Amino acid sequence: MIRVGIVGATGYGGRELVRLLAIHPEADLVHVTSTSAVGRRLDEELPAFRGLTDLEFEPFYADALAESCDVVFVGVPGTESMAIVSQLRAAGVRTIDIGPDFRLQDTKAFKQYYGKDHTAAALLDEAVYGIAPFNRARLKDAQLVAVPGCYPIGCLLPLKPLVEVAKIDVPIVVDSISGLSGAGKSLHERFHFSEMNENVWAYKIGVHQHTPEIEQELGHGAVVQFTPHVGPYTRGILSTITVRCEAPVDLAECYRRYEAEPFVRVLGEGALPELNDVRGSNFCDVGWVDDKRTGNLILISAIDNLVGGTAGMAIQCMNIMFSVEETTGLGLSGMSL
Repeated sequence: MIRVGIVGATGYGGRELVRLLAIHPEADLVHVTSTSAVGRRLDEELPAFRGLTDLEFEPFYADALAESCDVVFVGVPGTESMAIVSQLRAAGVRTIDIGPDFRLQDTKAFKQYYGKDHTAAALLDEAVYGIAPFNRARLKDAQLVAVPGCYPIGCLLPLKPLVEVAKIDVPIVVDSISGLSGAGKSLHERFHFSEMNENVWAYKIGVHQHTPEIEQELGHGAVVQFTPHVGPYTRGILSTITVRCEAPVDLAECYRRYEAEPFVRVLGEGALPELNDVRGSNFCDVGWVDDKRTGNLILISAIDNLVGGTAGMAIQCMNIMFSVEETTGLGLSGMSL
């Protein structure tokens, strides 16, 4: 059994890890920490887990986690995991960070987009970007994994096979809409029911922190105009991606690389993904339209931001790291209702 710890188990990503680990036959959740719930039972703080665990939240001690765990997931707000991950790696435990602190290799870009200096830059060389279809070989021996952002996963899976073979004429335009859970559990006036109900809004246009992450993982082979939106639903990201290539590209051929991928479902030309088909699952559905009138390719992807965009991808990485069949614990369909 893989002995697992979670730092920050009360956040949305952390509690989704708890939910998925509860059905994982090869993993045993043995340690949970939370600064807000020390001493409380996990199932008291999160009643959805009644009858599934008797764990109590403990303070964060890196050495204690390293002694009791084979791997530790870190699910804390952005810029807060640098210190935590540094201590865990110094203690010698394999670490999977579901936050943004180790995704960007460029510390100047990190400062620009996250507003803080990177205090653990020495660890960036060992951080493996945790997107399984592209980095499977490196994940096997990884000691530190940086799980991608949810928006980037929904963009990179349809885009990367195309950018690798095509010359892109103009900036790629990405319009993504996310459910409210993508913003985390912190309170904000904009997320009050009366503000969000029957409302959709765009934010951080031109300055969103996931833009350099997407461009980095595309090998800087294209400029990306990324515009995120928030909609009045709980989970899921639908991305509409507009690409113009210098020469015609056979997308069906590009996407043949996914034929053996367990969680990328290529629907084909004219078949458009919907959130209901992936909600609660680790799947990314991809479809496209070749618009002959404009000369643009329109790619559509759908993921569940908390599973396929966070916890599910993290567990898929863990499975690879510990030589477990990578679909283990992730065999959930979408919740169409």
